[in-house]
Amino acid sequence: MGTLLLVRHGQARPFEKISDQLSEIGEQQARALGRYLIEHDIRFDEMYSGTLIRQRRTAEIVGQQFVEAGLHWPEHRTLPGLNEYDADGVTHKLIPAIAERDERFRQLLVTFEENRQSPDRNRHFQKMFEVATKAWLGGELEVEGVESWQDFKTRVRLALKQILEVEGSGRRVVAFTSGGVIGTSVQMALSAPDQQALQLNWRVKNCSLTEFTFGKDRISLDMFNAIPHLTDAGLQTYR
Repeated sequence: MGTLLLVRHGQARPFEKISDQLSEIGEQQARALGRYLIEHDIRFDEMYSGTLIRQRRTAEIVGQQFVEAGLHWPEHRTLPGLNEYDADGVTHKLIPAIAERDERFRQLLVTFEENRQSPDRNRHFQKMFEVATKAWLGGELEVEGVESWQDFKTRVRLALKQILEVEGSGRRVVAFTSGGVIGTSVQMALSAPDQQALQLNWRVKNCSLTEFTFGKDRISLDMFNAIPHLTDAGLQTYR
């Protein structure tokens, strides 16, 4: 049996103009992960990431820890299928479209905008975003230029298939990705309803570990959302 470890990227900068980069906390989380893997003698035969900066940078920091310790770190392979769902499209295109036709949702948007600079902005954003992504997953409103849930799910499935079907037994693989991809991977492994992918996504912590075992035509969940390397509470974040 092989093992596949999915790592969510470190904390990014979601409310800043350039959001696809790690925050200082995100960089600390990645360094803590690298130290943990080395200390616990966890090694990999292959390493993948999506093409997003926050995903690649998390992988880069972990890899630096291995190289500086004189240890092998696999070649970095990128798979666009490991990229997060189109959160920017949902935020900037789908949300305004929903607000135009739904007064109750429009009030959620107004409340978030009023609190954009307040300490409660995460709470107001999450409340609005959960409603929007539920509509996105249900296909209630399709907006040109926004990747659909079905298209996202298909590319995640194909990315996993591409990783798992590489020849070789007992392979240890690590892939740096995002919460939506991890939630969807778990949902598919468990044959759970689509809605569970979003429910899982909301729980995935930054730089957390989700592990699967796999063999021919089979993948099983062994561990979800673990953070044994983030012992400092200040490094435990969701966004």
